[in-house]
Amino acid sequence: MRNAMITGVADTAVGRVEGSSVMGLHAEAAAAALADAGVAPSEIDGVLCAYSISEPHLMLSSVFNEYFGIAPSYSVALQAGGATACLMVMQAAALVEAGVCRHVLAVCGDNRLSGLSRDGTVAALAEVGHPEYERPYGLSIPAAYALVARRYMHEWGVTSEQLAAVAVTQRGHARRHPKAQARDPLSLDQVLASRMIADPLRLFDCCLISDGGAAVVVSARDAAADRPSRPVSVLGSGQMNTHEHIIAMPSLTDFGCRQSAAQAFARAGLTPADVDVAEIYDSFTITLLAELESIGFFPKGEAGPAVLDGALELDGILPCNTHGGLLSYAHSGAAGGMFHVVEAVRQLRGEAEARQVKDAEVAFVHGDGGVLSAHCSLVLGRA
Repeated sequence: MRNAMITGVADTAVGRVEGSSVMGLHAEAAAAALADAGVAPSEIDGVLCAYSISEPHLMLSSVFNEYFGIAPSYSVALQAGGATACLMVMQAAALVEAGVCRHVLAVCGDNRLSGLSRDGTVAALAEVGHPEYERPYGLSIPAAYALVARRYMHEWGVTSEQLAAVAVTQRGHARRHPKAQARDPLSLDQVLASRMIADPLRLFDCCLISDGGAAVVVSARDAAADRPSRPVSVLGSGQMNTHEHIIAMPSLTDFGCRQSAAQAFARAGLTPADVDVAEIYDSFTITLLAELESIGFFPKGEAGPAVLDGALELDGILPCNTHGGLLSYAHSGAAGGMFHVVEAVRQLRGEAEARQVKDAEVAFVHGDGGVLSAHCSLVLGRA
């Protein structure tokens, strides 16, 4: 998949964006990404959109095209929870590789913080649960991930301090990002003293709720020349779905990211040891900790101690979620995953300023949807 290049990226303001709308966030992110790529709207022949909770529509991509004033020859909306953004890049690259499109715009956004009530957000996300065997008993997404955390603690000795170290590390990265939603200092003691959400997960073990949008432009290699920003190669991608509902999970400690990452690395001809910077979905602290091990960056039971020792810091052995991730940068639905893609591209371009990883040439990006259900991995490289 070395013919597909990311030529443009952009994200909007995040946090509480007063007066925002879903289509407004989409349009803002799209226009900025096109400008970054030096691509005119009329040159876009493929559009991929995701989904929205605050303004849902069965054909969101068509709604966006109408709103933005374009008529691409290929247009579709995708939905795979937190894996959607990576899946959009994977499909965009495939469209380019197949010669179907030359410039694909992948755009997503939602205003979950200002556009929905707290109860509305909780009710919408509860639909992830099985309608017969989970929802009637009050299973929430935090509670489902708490089951994963508790099992991980039992089998591999993960501690609350190790989970807290993930949150503290992410906050440290976010404090270097001028746009991050959460930039106040955060200590291990603060995380461990925060209120319980779903035992053993506390407030700061859980991702933010945000407004925001993000977009990328994926172009054919011969169409990526002479663009204003340095293009980034899509070297490999992979996907794996193991289940949908937690009652059908094959394991509470080993996940489909193992297979999706293996596919992506194989297609790129690389290994986890070749990665300079990683941007991995972190809906909860346990999500990141568990995926680091399932993907193969650390052996089972060793990611937690490594995080405590600074492994994910900018000068660590695996700088990770350098923008602050979903825990501290922002999480606005599918755009939350796209923020990871945007950050990876900026790292490879050398545009990450105070959070720049030195000499970053290979980036790994991963998204997962549901309760560690749908997985999509990307390996990106400096062109």
